[in-house]
Amino acid sequence: MAATDPTPDLPPLPPAMGEAVARFAQHLDSQRGHSAHTRRAYVADVTGLLRYAVRHGAQGMDDLQLPVLRAWLASQADRGLARSTLARRGAAARAFLRWAHRAGLVAHDPSARLASPKVPRVLPTVLTGDAAARMLDTARDDAAAAESDARPAAMRAWAAAELLYGSGIRVGELVTVDVDDVDPAERLVRVLGKGGKERVVPFGVPAARAVDAWLDEGRPALETAASGAALLLGDRGGRWGQRQVREAVHRLAARAGVDDVAPHALRHSAATHLLQGGSDLRSVQEVLGHANLATTQRYTHVDAERLRAVYAQAFPRA
Repeated sequence: MAATDPTPDLPPLPPAMGEAVARFAQHLDSQRGHSAHTRRAYVADVTGLLRYAVRHGAQGMDDLQLPVLRAWLASQADRGLARSTLARRGAAARAFLRWAHRAGLVAHDPSARLASPKVPRVLPTVLTGDAAARMLDTARDDAAAAESDARPAAMRAWAAAELLYGSGIRVGELVTVDVDDVDPAERLVRVLGKGGKERVVPFGVPAARAVDAWLDEGRPALETAASGAALLLGDRGGRWGQRQVREAVHRLAARAGVDDVAPHALRHSAATHLLQGGSDLRSVQEVLGHANLATTQRYTHVDAERLRAVYAQAFPRA
């Protein structure tokens, strides 16, 4: 991955800094734990930091001292950026300077004392079981009732919604699934998750029916010579993209009369409903592909919030 300059209209960085950014980008490319989006964001954040430092008198890498880092983050906060963005930029600076120190590009790492704003924990959006059922029933009914020219798109939306909820996979994972990755008979789908980690996830009978119908009738109607092995195809026969999935889920939520949700809410809902149904955290962690159990544990907080609401509403001494 080449280090791209997000602000080409500004003067170039000093050669040593530009070379450091390029080498850092190559280092990130070699790490399997970061998504392509995260790598791009880190490179852009580090480039912004270095430009700020140069504008304030820095001439080389060793001029990246703690006061410069703090002033840079403060300038970002003054622009009204969200805490989550500030936290990511602080993480990018720390990752860059830790790497630069190990690579011998700076005498010491000043970022160890760089504090980032704490990001408030936001509970994920979760549908109730009834709302999720209404969405999926609506998708099924739309597919059954659609006219012949609209039927492939309706069947595609049904299969996508059932897989997102029935397996809890990410939308980015869904759009990379190939036909051979799905086994409707065994009700399993193989996906490539974050960090290039592969996992096999089960799904239920309703999702298997939707996938079978899509493979039997929907996909052949859209398939072209350029379709390749993609499971979900767009209207022109190419691989369906994340934006199109999001649009389909938003439309489906509106038709079902439930709160507007994004595809990730179906994943959140699947995790929460699995835990409510008695699944243990480790099993849900494996289904979702979380590297850290703490990430899965947030779904227990969602259920706790629901229980508090029920308690407050129903218990006379609440």
